[in-house]
Amino acid sequence: MTGRILVVDDVRANVRLLEARLLAEYFEVKTASRGEDALSAVASWPCDVVLLDVMMPGMDGFETCRRLKADPRSAHIPVVMITALDQLEDRIKGFEAGADDFLTKPINDMALVTRVRNLIALKRATDELRMRAQTGSAFGADDADDCARGAPCAKLLLVDDRASSSERITAMLGDDHNVDVESDAQQAFFRVADQSYDGVLVSLSLNDFDPLRLCSQLRDLERTRQVPIMVLAEPDDQPRVLRALELGVNDYLLRPVDRTELKLRVRSQVARKRANDRLINDVQKTIALAVTDALTGLYNRRYLETHLRTLLRQARERDAELSVLTLDIDYFKTVNDTHGHDAGDDVLREFARRIRANIRGLDLACRFGGEEFVIVMPDTDLSIANKVAERIRRLTASAPFLIGRDGAKLDVTVSVGVSSYQGETDTLDELLKRSDRALYAAKREGRNRVVSLAA
Repeated sequence: MTGRILVVDDVRANVRLLEARLLAEYFEVKTASRGEDALSAVASWPCDVVLLDVMMPGMDGFETCRRLKADPRSAHIPVVMITALDQLEDRIKGFEAGADDFLTKPINDMALVTRVRNLIALKRATDELRMRAQTGSAFGADDADDCARGAPCAKLLLVDDRASSSERITAMLGDDHNVDVESDAQQAFFRVADQSYDGVLVSLSLNDFDPLRLCSQLRDLERTRQVPIMVLAEPDDQPRVLRALELGVNDYLLRPVDRTELKLRVRSQVARKRANDRLINDVQKTIALAVTDALTGLYNRRYLETHLRTLLRQARERDAELSVLTLDIDYFKTVNDTHGHDAGDDVLREFARRIRANIRGLDLACRFGGEEFVIVMPDTDLSIANKVAERIRRLTASAPFLIGRDGAKLDVTVSVGVSSYQGETDTLDELLKRSDRALYAAKREGRNRVVSLAA
């Protein structure tokens, strides 16, 4: 995986060393020697990761990071701060400034490349969601997550089979988060799959199960793929930490774990997950708007044609039944002309409600356009489809529709045309045309009736 990396350091030797390491892995690299230059570079050269030294003259790394994270145009770019090995206070201060990760000097080559690749993958996934949602507001101040305000919001699972260790971690996080503890790694996998966790912490010191296998399983399963995973490791267990990062683990902490660093790293991961959750929700809403009729809540014509094509192919492959109902509200133009379009909308909404109440969950109900609706019924032959159509016709006519603010009563009827799948030579267009011809036959015969065409 390639990507664009901005290296910010006032020591030329450090810059050259990082540049050489990154270029060797085919990253595109740009450098800056001051915080002000870094801000200008990000504005003109969109990058995937910023490697930012803490100690610089003028604007230091902390202030540079704060400004990057305060700007909606760069807030989503991961920032990795580079600090000395023994400066825990710098890491804590960096997290408070918004840093996504840290590298300590002297920088390990594998740690550098693995961290950068991991952050690029996370950023690109987020970029894709941001693009689809067509909104930057999910990353704005108004959408700040509750954790950032210090609220006890996250549900975490700690996987650790040493009681003394799990008790210490739980004590560190318990004031701010709800922490469940699981000593059995296999049970932990099922718990994460079944419940909605905001993050998982896995000890690399499990006795009876390979913790890296658990991490791999969590990343492989669609339901748990987006859940942040952090591993807890011993200082001499760096090879497995690097392997964990290659498997897609989001972060790690070395023992003995510092309380403040643990809380800040958890907060960072939860904030990222919730931002992505909001974006995913935005995408789902956008998709729903694209395939749903806003007035009735039923699927629209675009979705019908796509989904019916799939159902027709499945019926052909399985030699199964498939039926289509086309429904048209009788004299609907008169409703609009006499009572107004608002009353017409009331009729359409109520008719859609009655349809939903009288079909199966696997049936597909759509507003085809205007006052015309289509119901697709998989695994249903013509005789059963006729019975369903007659039930909907009868229930439409049996009770008046309430319209307007005063709830005036209006009698409404519907005409229905029915067709069914005729075998492997049948097509989508022919299936819909037969149903449409049956509908017009019902209209010609006096309306408020069901007509079916077998061929």
